[in-house]
Amino acid sequence: MEPIFLPKTWSLFKKGLLTKNLSDDIFAGIIVGIVALPLAIAFAVASGVSPEKGIITAVVAGFLISLLGGSRVQIGGPTGAFIVIVYGIVQKYGFDGLMISTIMAGFMLIAFGFLRLGSILKFFPHPLIVGFTSGIALVIFSTQIKDAMGLPVDKLPAEFIDKWEVYFHHIQNFNPSAVLITIATILITVFSGRLIPKIPGSFIAIVAMTLIVSIFGIEVNTIESIFGAIPNKIDLSFPSIQFDQLGQYMQPALTIALLGAIESLLSAVVADGMISSNHRSNTELIAQGVANVVVPFFGGIPATGAIARTATNIKNNGRTPIAGIIHAITLLLIMLFFGQWAILIPMPCLAGILIVVAYNMSEMKSFFSLLKGHKYDIFILVSTFILTVFVDLTVAIEVGVVLSSLLFMQRMSSLSKVIPMEAESDSLENYADIPHGVEIFEISGPFFFAAARRYEETLKDISHTSKIVIIRMRHVPFIDGTGLRNLKGTIKDLKSRRIQIILSGVQPEVLEELEKGGISALIGPGNITANFDLALARMDLILKKQN
Repeated sequence: MEPIFLPKTWSLFKKGLLTKNLSDDIFAGIIVGIVALPLAIAFAVASGVSPEKGIITAVVAGFLISLLGGSRVQIGGPTGAFIVIVYGIVQKYGFDGLMISTIMAGFMLIAFGFLRLGSILKFFPHPLIVGFTSGIALVIFSTQIKDAMGLPVDKLPAEFIDKWEVYFHHIQNFNPSAVLITIATILITVFSGRLIPKIPGSFIAIVAMTLIVSIFGIEVNTIESIFGAIPNKIDLSFPSIQFDQLGQYMQPALTIALLGAIESLLSAVVADGMISSNHRSNTELIAQGVANVVVPFFGGIPATGAIARTATNIKNNGRTPIAGIIHAITLLLIMLFFGQWAILIPMPCLAGILIVVAYNMSEMKSFFSLLKGHKYDIFILVSTFILTVFVDLTVAIEVGVVLSSLLFMQRMSSLSKVIPMEAESDSLENYADIPHGVEIFEISGPFFFAAARRYEETLKDISHTSKIVIIRMRHVPFIDGTGLRNLKGTIKDLKSRRIQIILSGVQPEVLEELEKGGISALIGPGNITANFDLALARMDLILKKQN
């Protein structure tokens, strides 16, 4: 069995492969660092915190995730998915509350890893992920209208509809210069890659728009006018913790942990496909957890694996964690020596970059494709999307997971059947020679709580004239606690009516549970058989004894 925690850095070092691709990894790390700069600033600003907190997150968390993670090429840092969560937590609990929530989420992620939940988290249904990802994209877009249009609004309301009411109320006061800068930023970000593929479009847009605004003195908001100076140092800080109030941070912490786990593992899976590799999901979760425990003490915000930056790393031939470490060092040097110039970045430029990010997150093709699918998938997709946009991402994830589980169980239950075998006219076996007083049933599907009651009701309707009931269980992959309880009740009921039960074709895993649950002893020795022929032989023996 694979160790729970084994960083790729250590594995590659032991194999002598860590520095094999050194020059390419260094170059890729520098490029990704440049890509990450405008995104880190934009994500922090959109989250309602100061710009340097995004850079600090990319530096500290990016370094730890690459050093300790289970992926060769994962790039960690702040991401667009967290904007909505972080903004909500900061508005409700302040930055200290965000620090506490992030630290708690980090410990949850570490626990997920040590409990080997990495593989389980991969099974979140696709409609759920697309639903809240598309919802987040729409919310991010809605938060950027103020800066994109230069609207004179001091503070936006948190609710989606209220935001748009404010926008429409102030639309006549838009700033044409801000709109032009936003449009130019979007065009440069999207199309510059065709002319200059090696330099990120968002970086080109920031440099160009900042120079234009500074040289021509265009009247638009900048980072300096909103946030003041950007510190060129990283200091340790500690939240003010009142232990009797930790319970109120449990829900936001769980949201950060779940979203961080899902996004980081999705990013790692995408990266695996691009480089034909395999990540270690539990190691990745532990690394993400450590990063989120540590980064708040340096003034950072929640971090996770970033799909776009990871893809950029791969496209520039980054193949080991060295690239991610170099990316963090590059950002640190930029912050230390060039941070003073970042205050000149126009806010409409950051808005344009985030609008592009929101569009890329929206997964519109997947969204509309799922709308043509199964009604259950549509229900999960639309419910999660609406809750994300109009209620809260935390509620959306919780309700989405519960809905997905309930609908899955309903679908599994509908596939589970108890079939009287005499009615199976197309069966290969010949039941014509079965003696009078013997009934044969086949249970098909998992014997779990969603189907156990129906099984029990069907089996209890057996005729009082029956002497023997053979229950075929060859297609039962597992049985849970409710199934055991109901099966035991059914057997007791049949035995009270002097009906003998024989179980046929019980799979080893199910047999083990029957023995633990005391059902083997209740049925009696020899009455659980490996196949149907042995069950018929047991039937003949019982009938001879009865006669």
